[in-house]
Amino acid sequence: MSAFFRNATIYRLARPWAITAEELGQALGKFAFEPTGDLVRESCGWVPPHVSCGDDLVFAAQGHFLLSLRIESKVMPGKAVELAVRERAAELEDEQGYKPGRRQLKEIKERVIDDMLPRAFRQQREIRVWMDPQAGIMAIDAGTPSQCDIVVGMLAKALDPFPVSSLHVHASPAQAMTQWLAQDMAPNGFTVDTDAELRATGDASATVRYQRQPLDANDVLKHIRAGKQCTLLALTWMDRVSFVLTENLVLKRICALDVLTQQADRVSQTDADRFAADFVLMAGELRGLLADLIHAHGGEKLDLAQAAEAAENAASPEVELHDVLFHDACSVVSTERRASISLIQRHLRIGYNRAARLLEQMEQAGIVSAMSPAGAREVLIA
Repeated sequence: MSAFFRNATIYRLARPWAITAEELGQALGKFAFEPTGDLVRESCGWVPPHVSCGDDLVFAAQGHFLLSLRIESKVMPGKAVELAVRERAAELEDEQGYKPGRRQLKEIKERVIDDMLPRAFRQQREIRVWMDPQAGIMAIDAGTPSQCDIVVGMLAKALDPFPVSSLHVHASPAQAMTQWLAQDMAPNGFTVDTDAELRATGDASATVRYQRQPLDANDVLKHIRAGKQCTLLALTWMDRVSFVLTENLVLKRICALDVLTQQADRVSQTDADRFAADFVLMAGELRGLLADLIHAHGGEKLDLAQAAEAAENAASPEVELHDVLFHDACSVVSTERRASISLIQRHLRIGYNRAARLLEQMEQAGIVSAMSPAGAREVLIA
């Protein structure tokens, strides 16, 4: 099924979100994909989700939207870059009589990369986005927070404001999955498959992995009693879709089972019709799967931090230059040596917009670099 996602990182869209496919496509058109030039290392932008879409950047069917973000980067062999840097460093050492320092080596490497860029190979990848405005759900076909940050950042540029936030549930996935295994009982509509990971909590790093083998209830219970929690579990929903659930409520290795593929085979066989049918089928299945998955985690939890933020913004439209959590956010970025919106959200339990403003404040203060075309930032403080 060509339109089926392999991964799904889930977000909550504010409801009601009244936007048409045409309006969304016009907004995305301002950031349509353009290939990298000779001196540009990375480029990203929106492209039609399928050849049948023509120039339309949004594929719409039965109230669902499908988008596609293309990321293009230049590929340069690391060994070739390293060799060129060594050769130029040796030449500089002969000229000045001493070995170049760290800053000089960094400048040499930057010049080498600039010289190699016009001859570098290009590689592309596309990340799909599914939006269900009626259910208030958005899913990104990406398994890493950095890729999701790129997509959400590009959407936030095109749509102002972009009403998206992280999805919170009452029971943490690790607690819920551990309970299912301890009770040897999956939630209604789900069955446990043959892959799982149990990891010790605290400073201990002991990890037990089951791969393609039945989970013995007594054996698993011993690990749970020893203090381990389930951080990854393979599940099947309604004998229709299999997937692996992570401790961050991210779905990976999503796969449509035979009952769905056989159902899809009965539709028209033209490429455009097949793609449309696949997408409608995928959207309907994911809507039902996610609704049951949220219910299995005790339902959706109100994000009090985001509610308080919304109330504060409504009372005072003027945003202060420095958020009260600015120093906490700086500490998180400095400790983790990574600057991303999702990282700040997870540590400070705040909404997307507030985390994005904190990163912008850090950029103004010289703590992190500006965002690269691929959506990454560099931590500039020690």
